[in-house]
Amino acid sequence: MYYWRNRIFKELQHMNNALPLDGVSVVELAAIGPVPFTGRMLHQLGAEVTVVCAPRHRDLGIPMSDDPLESGKHRVVIDLKTAAGRDALGTLVRESDVLIEGFRPGTLERLELAPAYLHSVQPALVIGRCAGWAATGARASSAGHDINFLALAGILGAIGPKECPSPPINLLGDFGGGGMHLALGVVAALLQAKRDGKGAVVQTSIFGASVSLTAHLHGMLDSGLWIDDRQSNLLDGGAPFYRCYRTSDDHWLAIGAIEPKFFAELVSELDVEVDAARQYDRSYWPTLTQILSQRIAARTRDEWDTVFAQGDACATPVLTWKEARSHRDGAVAFEHNAPKPAITFHRE
Repeated sequence: MYYWRNRIFKELQHMNNALPLDGVSVVELAAIGPVPFTGRMLHQLGAEVTVVCAPRHRDLGIPMSDDPLESGKHRVVIDLKTAAGRDALGTLVRESDVLIEGFRPGTLERLELAPAYLHSVQPALVIGRCAGWAATGARASSAGHDINFLALAGILGAIGPKECPSPPINLLGDFGGGGMHLALGVVAALLQAKRDGKGAVVQTSIFGASVSLTAHLHGMLDSGLWIDDRQSNLLDGGAPFYRCYRTSDDHWLAIGAIEPKFFAELVSELDVEVDAARQYDRSYWPTLTQILSQRIAARTRDEWDTVFAQGDACATPVLTWKEARSHRDGAVAFEHNAPKPAITFHRE
């Protein structure tokens, strides 16, 4: 009796601790950018991910042991350009729930691995496809990288100082845009497939997904709340209460005191005399910027970090990658120098 009671307790405990995608099998056709990021997200949600690599697979040169995007995934080498390779993928797909790929539009079809074929092998398969450009656009078959997609989306032109747009690494287009949209689409299609047993093709692109992220900014633009001129607005470094300031040791302090109550606390902690009632007065911004610049430049970044460690002034040190791993407030998001899963689940 004790044995069975203990076993049932352990099984119930496992059920309560199980991740949402436990039991889901994902095939990831090796790529860079959004696809491995999506694979990582699905794995962190509990899915088992198998990466299919070409015999001469080219990656970014990061050792597997150091690449968080590859952590926990299985890898197999299959030449999809051969009949034997296509058969091998078919065998893998037959036992899988999801396939994700980031080839240019039409590549799977040329390899004789079109969705119709894959669904003939596994009718409930969710096929996630993330191209660079919109699949039906004039550039659909053209090469491109994050900087190109953001440029054509109007995003790049809004980021950075007036002198020159600044590429925001590849976090925005590849991951926040394409990767996140692909992951959401795959999970939604999985939910539907579990209900009716029918698979689906989930199609997105880095370009289209990045444009989707700008919906609120287009609303502000059409409402007259955004000027189509870089570093002139509330959220692009134009406002003196939402930008970075140089400290005495040539580091930086980030200020995000948008709301009046936060701005009031900021100027109180800085001990400066400003006309707080004119916080949103654009004609006052140059004066306010000068006042804040001079005051913040009087102390080091770490000294200001101590001043603003508590409270609601919305002032934080600008850290390097390595500094973020060990900072008293930032380290909680890392484990063994790699980012922790950003989503956790708990069930009673």
